[in-house]
Amino acid sequence: MSDALDQLFANNQKWAAKMEAREPGFFTKLLAQQEPQYLWIGCSDSRVPANDLVGLLPGELFVHRNVANLVVHSDLNALSVIQYAVDVLKVTHIIVVGHSQCGGVRAALSGRRAGLVDNWLRHVQDVRDAHQGLLRCIEDPARQVDALVELNVLEQARNLCHTTVVKDAWERGQTVVVHGWVYGLHNGLLDDLRITASGLHEVQIAYAKGLAAVAQRYLGSTGIDDVSPPP
Repeated sequence: MSDALDQLFANNQKWAAKMEAREPGFFTKLLAQQEPQYLWIGCSDSRVPANDLVGLLPGELFVHRNVANLVVHSDLNALSVIQYAVDVLKVTHIIVVGHSQCGGVRAALSGRRAGLVDNWLRHVQDVRDAHQGLLRCIEDPARQVDALVELNVLEQARNLCHTTVVKDAWERGQTVVVHGWVYGLHNGLLDDLRITASGLHEVQIAYAKGLAAVAQRYLGSTGIDDVSPPP
């Protein structure tokens, strides 16, 4: 165990030296300011390193992560991060990012028990239950998981838009744009789920557009109204 931790410290020293060699005074500059333009709300999964995926340095991306990238209206941790990002850091973009084959989403979809986290994943099960018609039409289990991943991102992005923090920012004319993305573990690429809103009046339209895109992608249909569960 000690050897494993020693390796982490060694890696850290190499990384710090590389950063300082590439840009002398880099860490001194970080002490003086933190001015990210983006807040990333993502999953805790260790395979999804936020800064690396979008090629941003420390100080350029404010990050909040939890299991299954949820934005829950009673979660004071997430809400505090959002409030600080919007009111203090003045970020202009907030991005909810899910990822393919998410373990939390898979557990929520199947109802498999995992322990205390089951209570947290109940929020994903609410998304599952709200979209049973679409999900039941997808035969491949892996694609069903990925469809729920995308649906969950849409729901969490919409939740984000309805937080008091974001609504207050929009009301006072502050630029805050909410996005929903998904990261593919199989190819390392990010996809825009087409839910983008810069004001409360855009939220439902953006949500409907994102939902139609999911239906098109997984069922070949042009909307949600024609999706009916199998008997």
